[in-house]
Amino acid sequence: MQNDEKKQAAVFLDRDGTINEEVGYLDRPEKLCLIPGAARAIRLINESGLKAIVVTNQSGVARGFFDEALVAAVHARLQEFLQAEGAWIDRFYYCPHHPTEGLGDYLRDCPCRKPAPGMLLRAAEELALSLDDSYITGDTLKDIEAQRGQGGAGSDRLRRGIRRDTRRFRRGNNRRCDLPSGTHSGKP
Repeated sequence: MQNDEKKQAAVFLDRDGTINEEVGYLDRPEKLCLIPGAARAIRLINESGLKAIVVTNQSGVARGFFDEALVAAVHARLQEFLQAEGAWIDRFYYCPHHPTEGLGDYLRDCPCRKPAPGMLLRAAEELALSLDDSYITGDTLKDIEAQRGQGGAGSDRLRRGIRRDTRRFRRGNNRRCDLPSGTHSGKP
C-alpha cells in the first residue's frame, strides 16, 4: 500500500450481546438469534462505506465446550441472517484463548483477547484500516478498552442497556432466529 492512500474506517462490533442475543456459550448455531435492529444497524454501517468487523472472545474453545469449526459455523449462520436483511460483516475475528482456563495451546494469555487490542491491530493490518477513524461497540467495558489499548484517538461507542433490551425481546415475536421463508442457506 502506498503511503498516500487513505486508510478506511471501520466499526468493530462485539458479537454476543451486541449483534446476537447473549445465551451463555453459543455452542450450537441453532441457538443464534439476532437482537432486533442489529441487522438494520449493520446495514447502515455497510451503506455508510465503513467496514463492519466482528471482534469476539470465544473462550468456549479454550474450555473445550466447542471447537473452532463451530465458531465458523455460527459466523456463517450470522452472515446468512444478516444477508437476508441486506447487511453483511466484512470480516470476523475471534480469540479462542483464555489465560487461566483452557486446554492445550488454548490456555494462554494472548494479545488478541479483549481488552487487548490484538484483533483490532490485525484487522487494521489486513484490511488497511485507520484505527484513529474507527469505532467500537459492545456490551461490556472490555470491548471498549480494546480500542483504548491500541492507542488510537477514535471515539468510544458503547451500547448501554443491551442486556435489558435483549431480555425484553426474548419473549416477543421480534426475534430473528430463522431465515426468512424462501431464503436458502447456501452462498449466493
